[in-house]
Amino acid sequence: MSDFAERVRDGSAVVGIIGLGYVGIPLALRVKEVGLPVLGFDIDADRVAALNIGQSPIRHISDDRIASMRANGFEATDDFVRVAECDALLICVPTPLDKTREPDLSFVTATMEAIAPHLRDGQMISLESTTWPGTTREILLPYLERAGHVAGETAYLVYSPEREDPGNRAFNTQTIPKIVGGYTPACLKAGLALYGAFIDKVVPVSSTDAAEMVKLLENIHRSINIGMVNEMKVLTDRMGLDLFEIVDAAATKPFGFTPYYPGPGIGGHCIPIDPFYLTWKAREYGLHTRFIELAGEINAGMPRYVVDKVVRALNGAGKSLKGAKILALGIAYKRDVDDMRESPSVFVMEHLRDWGAALSYSDPNVPVFPTMREHQFDLASIDLTPETLAGFDAVILLTDHTDFDYDMIRQHAPLIIDTRGKFREGSDKIVRA
Repeated sequence: MSDFAERVRDGSAVVGIIGLGYVGIPLALRVKEVGLPVLGFDIDADRVAALNIGQSPIRHISDDRIASMRANGFEATDDFVRVAECDALLICVPTPLDKTREPDLSFVTATMEAIAPHLRDGQMISLESTTWPGTTREILLPYLERAGHVAGETAYLVYSPEREDPGNRAFNTQTIPKIVGGYTPACLKAGLALYGAFIDKVVPVSSTDAAEMVKLLENIHRSINIGMVNEMKVLTDRMGLDLFEIVDAAATKPFGFTPYYPGPGIGGHCIPIDPFYLTWKAREYGLHTRFIELAGEINAGMPRYVVDKVVRALNGAGKSLKGAKILALGIAYKRDVDDMRESPSVFVMEHLRDWGAALSYSDPNVPVFPTMREHQFDLASIDLTPETLAGFDAVILLTDHTDFDYDMIRQHAPLIIDTRGKFREGSDKIVRA
């Protein structure tokens, strides 16, 4: 371990980052900022080529930042033989659910199969992808052992969950505290040495299992609270009350209350997925995590609730959903990003398409609907003008980007279904959803 820590301290430790997406790229930028050599790995040859000419695949990260990192020695590659050049390997690959909501670790196992033949003594391997407690110990450790390594002696095995929040201007990779768990005390020391070199605050925990559970608890906390306010939205709407007003008022309490706001569902790479990693693992212990699954059920049902509100709003205007011209405003999963992963907007759009609506969308962050594993629309973003707005039967606000001109939308859209609480005044043409 002393050799590894010394290489980190003297700035010669080469950091390999596997998976150059919303987690891996910010991580690479931060590691390069402190002067450590960085080698990026990805199986997407087009992404590798773009990064190597200074192009960013992520909207909120500028080309200039990628070009600067590249000029300072960063290189991306799809050649996994080169993992032998690295002193640390940080794995930032997707961990989705399959169609039956079972954990899909195929990206993790494929990564380990690709790198295992090229591992050498003294390297640190850290998994950052969200997963169930025990993954590092049960899945990654055997790959190391089959390659002839002893964790804590000839190699260091760590779990340190990513905490990226795309578009968050208050926190970044440097300032978000980093949880680190090691398979052995020596592994933990290696993890603390590396992450402490470029993260302001590193928080050690007792094991990789504990670190894996920390990440799940964080996102289950959010899932349950969002599920609660989404359920309350349905109730308060039936009662003629505005839940956004109520949450704002409750948030004035200086203790004991954290505001969460409703929406058309939940999206992103964490909250819709991570809780089910724990519910799956709990079954191994003969437990049924009803509270977690109920929140997931409520959140998953919100797109259908939104569509029902659209149907009712159109009926009130004397129109049918079939053949209606519908404009979806915002299709990214959260405000001011281009991240489409698990976006509830897409589920709303699919339901509307299934019922025969003529769909368009406008999103300044997503100019063309991207290729997705399970969803596809042959659409491109349209520009918002008074004329285009007036040509639709209904406009659904799904993601409240700050670039939208809400005054123009209010004035020229004939019917607005608002899932984000942006149009708070009473109006016959504004429907809360």
